[in-house]
Amino acid sequence: MAASLSIGPNSLPELATLLARPAVGRVVVVTDDNTQRLCYPILRPYLPEEHSVVMLPAGEEFKTLSSCELVWNELTTQRADRFAVVVNLGGGVVTDLGGFSAALYKRGVRFVQVPTTLLAQVDASVGGKTGVDYQGFKNHIGVFQEPAAVFIDPQFLQTLDPQQLKSGYAEIVKHWLIADAEAFAAGRYTGLFVEDWTPVIRASVATKEAIVAQDPLESGLRKILNFGHTVGHALESYLLTQPGREILHGEAVAAGMVCESWLSVQKGLLSPEELDKIETFLFSIYEKVPFVTLETEAIADYARQDKKNAGTTINCTLLEAIGRAVYDQPITMQDVTDSLRYYQKIAQ
Repeated sequence: MAASLSIGPNSLPELATLLARPAVGRVVVVTDDNTQRLCYPILRPYLPEEHSVVMLPAGEEFKTLSSCELVWNELTTQRADRFAVVVNLGGGVVTDLGGFSAALYKRGVRFVQVPTTLLAQVDASVGGKTGVDYQGFKNHIGVFQEPAAVFIDPQFLQTLDPQQLKSGYAEIVKHWLIADAEAFAAGRYTGLFVEDWTPVIRASVATKEAIVAQDPLESGLRKILNFGHTVGHALESYLLTQPGREILHGEAVAAGMVCESWLSVQKGLLSPEELDKIETFLFSIYEKVPFVTLETEAIADYARQDKKNAGTTINCTLLEAIGRAVYDQPITMQDVTDSLRYYQKIAQ
């Protein structure tokens, strides 16, 4: 787990205290062109006077080794030693890529996460997964490396457009579906009408931390956090190859949760009544991800590279009930294709 986790309005002052310690060397801030403009001015007063910034292009398509080189070049130019601290200010792309870059520079320097999107605050910044996409496959190259600390300030959510907020909300719903039936029962009546995100973020992070603590390297239980991601990542990866059709991660996960809930029914695990509750809720928030039936096999082909697979077996996380997930459930390419066709049919 991260050395420290701070959630709420005191998180940035606590970051300032950490960075003022004598053992902290050069501070390098990683942003993208969105967070540089919208979020860096909020963070700036809490940084040491002497620090440098490396700005990446925004977007999943830039979550690549080439972008890592920009971070490594800045660290090298600044003659950053192993006492350096990388501060990742951004959404899931920045926290994943910045953490991965720090983990490899000089065999590892410390990094802290300052997530600015709801998705990064409840998911990407917590749990110690870092990495980049490679040859079109999501998070194909990466390492497990815990940040020194995570500082979550909900004020950054005010910089988001509604689409980004909905994207992050998908990971909250995922946590409910795999481990918190009571929260789902309550949350499906409020949806995105949230006045104070702090308690929602705290509860979601606590769910993920409890799971990760039992299985840090994803050899068993942690795999349930991938619910919605086998089909969701395949859909997201395919659309990234289609200029102008790219979707946000959470939008893909929402579609994936519908598909994998349907597969749970087909495998005799989940009741049709619970599937109906899940579908009704998700479609009340998320618009249909557009694709045509002829594309389903090409989309499903991306599932062959899912990291949970064993040999030629596609291992998926499915639901036994709302609030209870099971991992390492073998599915076929035909299952993935059928689930996408089901989604395409009902989402019209």
